[in-house]
Amino acid sequence: MVNSRESSGISTRFARQARGAAKTLSCDGRRSKVAAIFVLVIAVALPTLAHANAAGWALRPPAEIFGPLYADVQERHIFSDSKTFADATPRASAETILRAWKHAHLATDDDLRNFVDRWFDVPENQTPPAVSSSRPPLTEHISKLWPLLTRESTTGKNQGSALPLSKSFVVPGGRFREMYYWDSYFTMLGLQLSHRQDLVDAMIADFGELIDRYGHVPNGTRTYYLSRFQPPVFYLMTALSDDQSDAGRRRRLREMRAEHAFWMQGEAALGPGHSARRLVRLPGGELLNRYWDDRAEPRDESWREDTALAKGTHRAPNAVYRDIRAAAESGWDFSSRWLSDGGSLATIRTTHVVPVDLNSLLYGMERAIEQTCRSLGVGACALEYQVRAEKRRIAIERYLWNNQGAFYADYDLDRHAPSARKTAAMAFPIFAGLASENRAQTTASALVSLIADGRLLSTEQVTGQQWDAPNGWAPLQWVAVVGLRAYQRPAEAQRIETAWLMTVMHEYCISGRMLEKYDVKGHSPGGGGEYPLQDGFGWTNGVSLAVLEDLKRHGMTFDDTCH
Repeated sequence: MVNSRESSGISTRFARQARGAAKTLSCDGRRSKVAAIFVLVIAVALPTLAHANAAGWALRPPAEIFGPLYADVQERHIFSDSKTFADATPRASAETILRAWKHAHLATDDDLRNFVDRWFDVPENQTPPAVSSSRPPLTEHISKLWPLLTRESTTGKNQGSALPLSKSFVVPGGRFREMYYWDSYFTMLGLQLSHRQDLVDAMIADFGELIDRYGHVPNGTRTYYLSRFQPPVFYLMTALSDDQSDAGRRRRLREMRAEHAFWMQGEAALGPGHSARRLVRLPGGELLNRYWDDRAEPRDESWREDTALAKGTHRAPNAVYRDIRAAAESGWDFSSRWLSDGGSLATIRTTHVVPVDLNSLLYGMERAIEQTCRSLGVGACALEYQVRAEKRRIAIERYLWNNQGAFYADYDLDRHAPSARKTAAMAFPIFAGLASENRAQTTASALVSLIADGRLLSTEQVTGQQWDAPNGWAPLQWVAVVGLRAYQRPAEAQRIETAWLMTVMHEYCISGRMLEKYDVKGHSPGGGGEYPLQDGFGWTNGVSLAVLEDLKRHGMTFDDTCH
C-alpha cells in the first residue's frame, strides 16, 4: 500500500499551513472569517485527499465503482476477455445501474449479458483492414495503418474508464484501445519516419498532460491503470519533439522532474535494508527502484485470471495481486524474471526484484534532466541530477552485475545477489550508456546466447509466459541494437536487425499482419500469455521502420517487398 508515513506527512504539512492561513485570515474581519472557515474545511479534507492522490485513486476504476456487479460479470465469464467489461462505457450513473441490477432477476448468463448490453456500450476490438494479395511494400502498409490506429481527443466525452486526452494519439491495436506508456515511444520512432511528426508532438503533449494532472504517466490511459506506471521512457520521447524552444524545453523539464519525483517518493525516510513502494534502500545506503502498484487487488482488465491465480496459491491474495500488478507495471507481463521457481506464475514475486531495465532507464532520465537543466542555464538542477545519476550508476554496477556470468542482471532482494538468469533486460545498461567499456563488451557477448538465428529472445526459459522463450518483442530488439551500436558492436546489431525484419516480413507476406510479438525460434506468430495474439501493432510498426532506416543509414539495404 501507500507509504503511510509519507502520506500522513503530506497531509499534516498542508493541514498545518491551512490552519496557519486560517488564523491569519480571521484577524481581518467577517469576510476573512468566511475564507478562514473555507480553508479549515480544506485542511480537514486534505488527509483524505492526499492519500487518494498518492495512491492514484482520485478516479475510481470500474471494479471499485460497480463492485458486486463487476465481479458477477467477470466470474460468470460473460466476455471471453476480462478487459472488455473494464472498457465498457456506462449509459447511466453507477447508482442507477447498481439499483437496476439488484432488482433484476438475472438467472442465466444470457440474462446478465442482456443486462450489460442494455446499460453499457460494450467495445469491440479494432480489426485491421484486409490487405490485398499483392501486398504493398512494408513501409507503405505501415503508413496506411497509422490512421486506423489513431484516436482523436477524448476530452469532454463520456468514455467510461478512459482518461481524457486533449490531443490525438495512437493505440497499439486489437484489445488495446487506449494509449500506452512505453509502447508509445517505440511507436513514435515509426511515426517520425512516416512523416507524422504532428502525431509525435501531439502524443508528447498528451503524456505531459498526464504528468501535470496525475503526477506520473500511468500504464495506459484508463482509470484502472492509474495506480501503476510502465518503464519510464518520457525522457526519450522528449528528444523526438519538434519544439526545441526554451519554453518547450522548460515545460518538458518540469514534467520530467515531476515524473522523477513520483518514482522517488519517500526516499528521505527510507533506511538501509528497507523498501517502500517503488524504492529500495540497499544495505550500503544506495537507492534503487523496483516495480510496484499502489493497489493490491485483482486487475480490472484481468480480474477473472487474477482471482483464479490467487485462489490456487497458499499465499495471501493481496500479496499475489501486488506482485501481479507490479509485473504489469514492468511491461514484462509475464516472465520468468518475476517467478521464484522460474516457471509457475503462482510463485510471482516482482516486488522482491530490483530490475536492471528500470534502473537503467531512470539513470537515462536523470542524465536527460541534468543535460536539459545545463542547456537552460539551471546550474543547481544540473548538479543535483548529475549526482543522482552517478550514484545510481555506481549502485547498478555494484548490485546489478553478475560477476560470474559477466552480464547485467536483476538483483534478488531475498537472496541478496544478482540473478543468474540471462534476459534481454541486460541490454538496457548499454542502451542507457551507463556501462563501462569492459562490461559493455562482456554483456554484448552474453547477449549472443539469447540470439536465435539472429533474433533476440526475451529469456532462455520456456514457461508459456509471453515474455519468455521462444518469443521476441520489437522494443527489446531496438534497445539491444541501439546499445550494441553505441559500444561499437555493429555486426551483432546488424544481425539482429536483419533477422528481425525477416521474421516480420515472413508473417506479413503470409497473412498481411503486423503482430504484437513473434516466435523467433519457429519464425512464426508469438504465443503464450493471458490473452490471444494481437495484431495492428503500434510498436512493431515503429521498430520495423526504425530498423529499416538504421540499416539504410549504415549502408545496408533490405527489400521490404513480398515476392
